[in-house]
Amino acid sequence: MKNNYKVSSKLALICMIAFIAVGKSQSKDEVQIKKMYDLALTEGKGYEWLNYLSNQIGGRLSGSVQAQQGVDYTKSQLDSLGVDRVWLQPVMVPKWVRGTPEFAYFETTPGITTNVAICALGGSVATPPKGIKANIIEVEGVEQLTTLGKDKIEGKIVFFNRPMDATEINTFTAYSNCVDQRYAGALEASKYGALGVIVRSMNLRLDDFPHTGSMTYGDQPESERIPAAAISTNAAEMLSTSLKLNPEINFYFKQNCKQFKDVESYNVIAEIKGSEEPEEIIVVGGHLDSWDLGDGSHDDGAGCVQSMEVLNLFKKTGYKPKRTVRVVLFMNEENGLRGGNKYAEVAISNNEKHIFALESDSGGFTPRGFTFDSSQENFEKVLKWKNLFEPYLVHYFEKGFAGADIGPLKKDGLVMAGLRPDSQRYFDHHHAENDTFEHVNRRELQLGAATMASLVYLVDAYGF
Repeated sequence: MKNNYKVSSKLALICMIAFIAVGKSQSKDEVQIKKMYDLALTEGKGYEWLNYLSNQIGGRLSGSVQAQQGVDYTKSQLDSLGVDRVWLQPVMVPKWVRGTPEFAYFETTPGITTNVAICALGGSVATPPKGIKANIIEVEGVEQLTTLGKDKIEGKIVFFNRPMDATEINTFTAYSNCVDQRYAGALEASKYGALGVIVRSMNLRLDDFPHTGSMTYGDQPESERIPAAAISTNAAEMLSTSLKLNPEINFYFKQNCKQFKDVESYNVIAEIKGSEEPEEIIVVGGHLDSWDLGDGSHDDGAGCVQSMEVLNLFKKTGYKPKRTVRVVLFMNEENGLRGGNKYAEVAISNNEKHIFALESDSGGFTPRGFTFDSSQENFEKVLKWKNLFEPYLVHYFEKGFAGADIGPLKKDGLVMAGLRPDSQRYFDHHHAENDTFEHVNRRELQLGAATMASLVYLVDAYGF
């Protein structure tokens, strides 16, 4: 009986020590995370950095002067943080120029015209110098071209008018389900003899802002390429209604864009070297380039400054990471993904060991959580950290797509994640003239930065 009592006492003591140890571990994590949220909301630099990127530099289309200014500015700011290393990684990028503003109208009867808001799609060829004027035919998507055939399409302008599905709560799903008409619409319509294409903007809201975005001609000869432009959602609705009343409407548009030879640009990279396992690399980043409409505040200035803020918060809290924490501001996500591909190419060539990659490219809105591209085993480990984010109303931890720029790094064992802010307003601004600084809320932006820093901290502390 005495021996049993001693054994029971020892077990109780061991359990108590284990409980206290776990409690201390949790407390340490909670304290560090709270520090980072507090500092992000009171002393964070991200909003100030974004103000400069947006209002002093503006839209940073790959290959432009503004893109280079963005490289120079962010490098200087990362240098000022006193991290272990900051450098530029050269990468060749496409140089496409929009030219003078686009112009369009539709003509219901000779001489009776209505102007509509359009913008050239990124990578499109120009119209002839005097523009294109032709009968217009409305379709719901690329697949309908086959049904109509060459007889009904040849010599006309194709109007792709499939809207984003308003019933989809995840607006990125709605976007994915109709973006093919923007990306491949011109390539497919040209096979049936179309003269040009007009694509409804990828936007859930009815407004007067046309939204640009990338498109492709594949390996099509230049002589066969046709011009492509986006039309605002309000104008798309009006044009569609007018076509129902009069199918013989003519549409006119003129654009002056041009593709030049590739030019050199850079990924901007900074890191804090790991104190215990420096060979294990944690990457966090966003893309520095944007479209030339607006100033690219949400897409993706926000993601860049949030990533920079991770290093700033580590420095401010005095946290010394065990593993190397690296920020990468990728160039050319919008129209080529050259920066993401170059970073992965160099990482593989140098035999670098990346264990985690986190991307922010969904706007600077209130953070809701993360999506993870990982094995089930690693995902289960991440789920154990979810309770640490609940005080900050960050509850969404799901498996899913992580990010375009970190995608080329993907390999077995690497855990990838994407910050998921509230997406309901994102496509109001995406690739449009109203993606500007005044539409970013400082508190929401800084909450996102602290959320990213907290996840990076946990990965660094416990690894995979």
